[in-house]
Order: sequence, then C-alpha cells, then structure tokens
Amino acid sequence: MIPSHTRRLTLEYCIIFRVHKPRLTNFILLTQLSVYRQFGWENLTSISEFYLLGLSEQPEQQEVLFGLFLSMYLVTVAGNLLIILAIIADAHLHTPMYFFLANLSLADACFMSTTVPKMLASIWIQNHVISYAGCLSQLYFFMLFVMLEAFLLAVMAYDHYVAICHPLHYIMFMSPGLCVLLVSASWIMNALHSLLHTLLMNSLSFCADHKIPHFFCDINPLLSLSCTDPFINELVIFTIGGLAGLVCVLCLIVSYTHIFSTILKIPSTQGKQKAFSTCSSHLSVVSLFFGTSFCVYFSPPSTCSAQKGTVASVMYTVVTPVLNPYIYSLRNREIESSLRKLIWVKKNPLPFVILTSYPIWGSPLNCIHHN
Repeated sequence: MIPSHTRRLTLEYCIIFRVHKPRLTNFILLTQLSVYRQFGWENLTSISEFYLLGLSEQPEQQEVLFGLFLSMYLVTVAGNLLIILAIIADAHLHTPMYFFLANLSLADACFMSTTVPKMLASIWIQNHVISYAGCLSQLYFFMLFVMLEAFLLAVMAYDHYVAICHPLHYIMFMSPGLCVLLVSASWIMNALHSLLHTLLMNSLSFCADHKIPHFFCDINPLLSLSCTDPFINELVIFTIGGLAGLVCVLCLIVSYTHIFSTILKIPSTQGKQKAFSTCSSHLSVVSLFFGTSFCVYFSPPSTCSAQKGTVASVMYTVVTPVLNPYIYSLRNREIESSLRKLIWVKKNPLPFVILTSYPIWGSPLNCIHHN
C-alpha cells in the first residue's frame, strides 16, 4: 500500500488532466481504474458512514447547545402545528393567504425536523456518526424543504402584492385553483430538484476522511469530501439552483417594491406605520433567509469559511423557522382568535356547542350562565 498523500496527489493529477483534456475522458477513466487495481485501492464509494463534527467540539458547550436547540425546536414545531390546526378548524381562515401560511408552517416544522433531532440525538448519546444512506436521505429532505420554503415565501409575497395593490381583483387573481396549482408545483418541482442533487451526490466517490465539518449533511461539506470531480454537481447548483433562487428573489423584490409604493400613497400616517411595520417584519425574515442561504451556497470558498458557513446555516435552518410563526401568524388577530377558540373548545366543549348551536338564546354570557 502506498501512502495516503501519494494516492491523493495521483488522483488530483488525474482529475486536473481530465478537466483540461475533455476529449480524453474515456482514456483517463481507464487510467484511473488501472491505477486503482495496480495499487489495490478499495472502492472509494464503499464508505458506509460519515462523522458529523457539529457546531462545537468543546464538552462544556454541549449542554448549552442541547438546551438551546431543544427549546427552539419544541417552540417551532408546537407553534407551527397550532397554526395549522387553527387554520383547518376555522372556516373563516380558508382563504388563499392562510392556505399558504398553513403550507409554510408545515414546511417549517419539517425543515427543522430534518436536521435538529439528529443533532440533539448526537449530543445526547455522544455519537456523531450518521450512515451513508441516512446522510443522503437527510440531504434530500433538507434540499426539498429549504427550496420549498423559498418558493412559498415568494408565493406569499405575490399574494400580499395582489391583496394590497389590487384588492378588488383579489378573488379573481387568487382563485382556489391557482393557489392549489402554485403550492403543488412548488412541492413537485422541489422534490425533483432535491432528487437530482441526491442522485448526483450518490454518484461521487469519497475518500477515507469522512468527517463533515457541519451539524447535518449539507451539500457543500459533502462535495468537499469527494475524491472525484464534483464539476457536474457544482454546475447544477449554480445553474438550476441559482435560477430557482433568482426567480424567487425577483418575485420578492418586484412584489415588495409595488407594495411599498402603494403604502406610500396611504393618506393616514397611522395606516402607513402599521403597513410598514407588517411588511418590514416580513421583509426582514425573508432577507435573513435568502441572505444567509446565498452566502452558504453561492459565495466563493475564500470569502465564506466552514465556520462562517455553519453559523449562516444556523440562521436560515433554525432561526428563520423559529421567527416565521411569530412574524407571519401569531401577530395576526384572526390567528390569535382562532387559537383561543381552539383552546376554548378543548377545555370547555359543552358550552361552546350550546353557544354555537343556539345563538338566539341571547348573549354568550347568558348562554354560558344557563349551563
């Protein structure tokens, strides 16, 4: 067996030669196979597991990270599930805006459930190993929900634009069929997009060093461990992924530009401040999500180190799903009213049934008093 650094140099020479001499691809592949057989290398794709380094390797920080991420995960999942239940239970919320909110809440809950539980389990049992199949599965669902969130944020921005700038034509523009089509297309397109990235990742070969400097199986850390040329993977990221992200960003910019121009025409100062407060909170979360994700996937490696990339990943994988329920829903009076009704039904089912069944008996207080 030859030393590992000699094997790596030989393989790097093959990769560089293949890039600069594309017409000799078949010859280079045969050369690589012969070199593998000559030196008795094992199949590099036979790696069975990866090792997730996590956010920190300091033992004293593990308990703090566990408590912090566990609390954020529970708050996010509980908040999003309550929003979904409130929208389903209240017929007054069966509108396009809340239909998109329900899908965003579902995407946020699944988004965090893809990465955070594995990290919490790794800290709790002190085992940071993840299987090869588990890593690719996590990559698939992570790519699915991160792109789905981007598409839903763009769709919701368009919904806000129609509601504010064209309120009289809102029902015609945002028909139920169009809403279902937008959401279904987002799910299907992103499922296929994630499948493409997963299959391309599965076609790569990985070296003996299987330590991932991250808390989940993200696409860039995995590409850095590849011993084969990841040119096709990177090309797909910058073309298909970049195009999808650009479409979402353009939709957001155009929608919010028209929204702010319409808000400026409101004669009431109080109305302007309220509208600006709502739109600015939406825009801040959108900027945080897209800004950090673009820093991770589309910035040069020289400007975004592994540590900075991990911090940026935390911002859009953990912080944004935590903020979304509060920004988009829990500040909404209709959602708050529906949640109160939902909790009231669970605590006092009989008075609520009598109240809703026999409103002619008088005021709510009288109805409850008779029970």
